[in-house]
Amino acid sequence: MKPSHQGGPLYRGTGELLPDTAYEKRSWPEGPPWRTFRSEARMPEPPEDDEADRRLGPSGRPRVPRDEEVRLVNAALLLRRPLLVTGRPGVGKSGLAYRIARELRLGRVLHWPVTSRTTLASGLYEYDAIGRAQATQDASAGHARPGIGNYVQLGPLGTGMLPYRLPRVVLIDEIDKCDADLPNDLLTLFEDAWFEVPPLVRVKQTESTATVHTADPGHAAVIEDGVVRAHAFPVVVMTSNGEREFPEAFMRRCLRLEIPDPDAETLGEMVSGHFGDLLGEGQESLIQDFLRRSTKVGGLAADQLLNAVHLATSGLYPQDSQDRRDVNEWQSVLAAIWHPLGGEGADTE
Repeated sequence: MKPSHQGGPLYRGTGELLPDTAYEKRSWPEGPPWRTFRSEARMPEPPEDDEADRRLGPSGRPRVPRDEEVRLVNAALLLRRPLLVTGRPGVGKSGLAYRIARELRLGRVLHWPVTSRTTLASGLYEYDAIGRAQATQDASAGHARPGIGNYVQLGPLGTGMLPYRLPRVVLIDEIDKCDADLPNDLLTLFEDAWFEVPPLVRVKQTESTATVHTADPGHAAVIEDGVVRAHAFPVVVMTSNGEREFPEAFMRRCLRLEIPDPDAETLGEMVSGHFGDLLGEGQESLIQDFLRRSTKVGGLAADQLLNAVHLATSGLYPQDSQDRRDVNEWQSVLAAIWHPLGGEGADTE
């Protein structure tokens, strides 16, 4: 099948959405034979939410993406490979997942935040063994026992592996915080795009199908014989602050995109994406102040600029006031919200 964008890349990064055609009729480019999975597409169109708009601002605002971003995102889509997005905290790494999902109309992003205690199983499914045991006791007392699927919930990564016709977007956030075993544990899943849910496998002789909860609120999926098999490999975006090295075998299966610190133009697009032209002529001045402050303290996060813009447009801090008290108050507010990310505290100019 050909990409839906005629004569161009599938992902453009401009904020322009794909045409709103029926889910069943949307085309998608073929992947390599060794990355093509033949399970039947059985899942309905995934749900949407407003998370992309909340994180990125309303759709339709113009954006000029970096060439490397467009190049590597499209390579990851075509090769069915995970994208490892690296960069300093606060440069907008996780926003890329929401941009891809919104622009390509792939449904809500399945967000999996990683900590040092995260295991592969926690991203795939959770099983309420205590609730199941309690139901068994109630059944022995004459009450009806719900099916085992009532006690299984697929995690974000497990939901992304369900047989959707088009890929889901899975955000594995801050993977460099993970336990040392997680990258290696992901290898087989990324290669084969299927996994077993052991509690369902154990009862497949008596319950060959089970309806389980998914990571989409209020949604469910039917699993046969305890096995989840992908039809379209999900768009996996993994973010890293560059705090650790990953195994060579893991890196070989990923495409790596480095997100640099945003420049004045990128910050202007981000501010306009959320606030339009509310700040007016003061936008450029505030962005330059932010960049100078960021350089001085060793780097600020982009959302710290958004906080300042929101305060500047709130009406509580007059931007054109000549009163020295107003100016000092505004500078004190900026010093408080533009504090160093390392936690040393804000110093005043």
